[in-house]
Amino acid sequence: MGKRKSLIKIKPKKYKSGEIVKVSFMVMHPMETGLRKDKKTGKIVPAHYINEVKFMFDDKVFTTMKTWESLSTNPVFTINFKVPGKGELKVVYTDTQGEVNEKSKKIKPKG
Repeated sequence: MGKRKSLIKIKPKKYKSGEIVKVSFMVMHPMETGLRKDKKTGKIVPAHYINEVKFMFDDKVFTTMKTWESLSTNPVFTINFKVPGKGELKVVYTDTQGEVNEKSKKIKPKG
């Protein structure tokens, strides 16, 4: 299905090593439950939703979320993260149709 738009936000924007920040991952995804009918055809729209989200730092998984069809369209996943130092934060997600996408953000603590 190609690369979907996604975004990683960190709050506060300025942080130091050892501080806890809020990381939000937003992704454009239909999150179809498999229960909705197409208004034109009357047929059930097949299920297509994110079922796993992995948060990684320097390629090591530190949080995995197993998700299901009840999440909203274009979901936002939020975690608290203790900044270990400089590195790369990566979020990788998989959906029920086998699509795998990822988004990365450099972690650059001040001080």
